[in-house]
Amino acid sequence: MSSGNEESWWTEQRNRRSQQCRNATCTCHIEGTLEPDLALALAKRNRVALRWTSIDELKAQYEFEDLQSFLDLYYALMKTLKTKDDFKDLMVAYLTRANADGVKHTEVFFDPQVHVCTNGLDFNTVLDGLLEGMAIGRERFGITGGLILSIVRDMDIDSANMILDLAQPRKNEILGIGLDSAEVGYPPDRFVDQFERARSFGWHCVAHAGEEGPAAYIRDALDLLHAERIDHGIHIQDDHELLERVVRDGVPLTCCPLSNLRLQVVHDMRKHPIPEFLHEGLMCTINSDDPAYFGGYAAANYAALADIGMSMEELAALAKNSVDASFASDSRKTQLTEELLAWRAQHGI
Repeated sequence: MSSGNEESWWTEQRNRRSQQCRNATCTCHIEGTLEPDLALALAKRNRVALRWTSIDELKAQYEFEDLQSFLDLYYALMKTLKTKDDFKDLMVAYLTRANADGVKHTEVFFDPQVHVCTNGLDFNTVLDGLLEGMAIGRERFGITGGLILSIVRDMDIDSANMILDLAQPRKNEILGIGLDSAEVGYPPDRFVDQFERARSFGWHCVAHAGEEGPAAYIRDALDLLHAERIDHGIHIQDDHELLERVVRDGVPLTCCPLSNLRLQVVHDMRKHPIPEFLHEGLMCTINSDDPAYFGGYAAANYAALADIGMSMEELAALAKNSVDASFASDSRKTQLTEELLAWRAQHGI
């Protein structure tokens, strides 16, 4: 095989593997889908002064040393979101990219504490815009899903309680509660009351744990917050007893490989524990986290795993896990599973 043909063959294989997210589900932070061009357009539309005035200047900020350096930029750009249409446009832009990657169901985190308590917006403005965007996505692309209201763990607890007060009249329009932002120093035990209240709303419970924080945060998220899924959870590799428990109980981990690499949680994708997690029997799923900041949406995350040698069968297992771990209805899960099986048969996997 000539070098040119060999390169073409590998490119074809990589692209084929990246499309393993066809008929899969995905989670992300909607504010983390705010691409630089849209951020600058919204800043101009809403007369928000940013420190950066060009695409190249803004893109240069997307090199992060850790979670906090990312969050500094993340919160600065969130200030450009002001109106219902802004949130609608943000959601439609994300779902358009998700559709191109073959995502069929998405469960989207949003951070109303920042929008309401820090940036002075009305809660209903945020929720209405996001829900309208999701309705457009369902109509255009057939993508199902829901919103997960995230508690921002490094903000004041009173602000979390206020947001839950605002959300209560519309609790049936929200899928669940999550826990995100800076992890170290903000353990799950601080948020027991908020998660208990969310369960009384009938919401699903998930929590970011074990990303930059220790494995003990994962255990507390399970025991104290009754989390049904653990977001990230990569430090479960430090506690084999906990890992065995999570395998036994079938608790899903929403892994985000490109995010882990960009935030220095792992320093080399070839050393990412996802292949070993899958071998151990963990229900790992592949997600895009904050794709505008971390270098790729769902397909790019699957492609990154293909690049470190994960097989089509392994990627297919991850895609099936994403369906099983979702909060979609049983009928929707059955439909997605059948579509995934048909895709596998078509490609001989």
